[in-house]
Amino acid sequence: MKQGMENQNSRLLASKHALVTGGARGIGAAVTRVLLAHGARVTTLSRSCVNNTDDAAPGNTRETGHVVADVSDFEDVRRALEEARSRYGPIDILINNAGQAGSAPFVKMERSLWRTMMAVNLDGTFYCTQAALPGMLAIGWGRIVNIASTAGLVGYGYVSAYCAAKHGVVGLTRALALEVATKGITVNAVCPGYTETDMLRESVKKIVAKTGRTPEQALVELVSQNPQKRLIQPEEVANAVAWLCLPGSEAVTGQAIAISGGEVM
Repeated sequence: MKQGMENQNSRLLASKHALVTGGARGIGAAVTRVLLAHGARVTTLSRSCVNNTDDAAPGNTRETGHVVADVSDFEDVRRALEEARSRYGPIDILINNAGQAGSAPFVKMERSLWRTMMAVNLDGTFYCTQAALPGMLAIGWGRIVNIASTAGLVGYGYVSAYCAAKHGVVGLTRALALEVATKGITVNAVCPGYTETDMLRESVKKIVAKTGRTPEQALVELVSQNPQKRLIQPEEVANAVAWLCLPGSEAVTGQAIAISGGEVM
């Protein structure tokens, strides 16, 4: 897959600095790769250190760095974004990808689970956007893409807190898009269905533990909701994200685009 993205290298984002939260794995890592392939300078953000030596190796023209921060802590986010700017300049593109999923029957849900879902998925999107937006307004250009979920468009049982947080991300996307519509900035959400990531594998483990199903049975149950009867691949989500950042997508803003094989229409 990396080779395919190298072949489609366009350099159309060569002058842009993108920040990808949760960029070290899964969808975030795929987004990082495709933005790098289009020539952007990319800073990834996560709660722990990662090794970017492959991308920064001698002879590699791609520019990538990493900052450590907890997206649920505004001061931590502000410090990390300043660190990112000091290396690569103003943040032109913000990909709010960091997220966390948790499940529980509503009547048994601990308040700590509710708060965690809001803090990471919704508060984190708000904090990162509020920290990055002034720079975009100053230069009159910006792209903000929030990685929501089909859970931000419809309801799913036993994940009410996650659904509420992701619905909040979609609402924030639509409202902010209107505020900055004349400022050269677009704000969109990409809403993946079940995607082949570590987060999905953890969900499968939880289903197995709670129901006694085999991993194969649990996976079949999840895949059955997709009309294409398959998992979404991280690169499919990343390609949609990249398109929203590339020239030619200027008129697309305030949208919540489902990447779900037709599960949500």
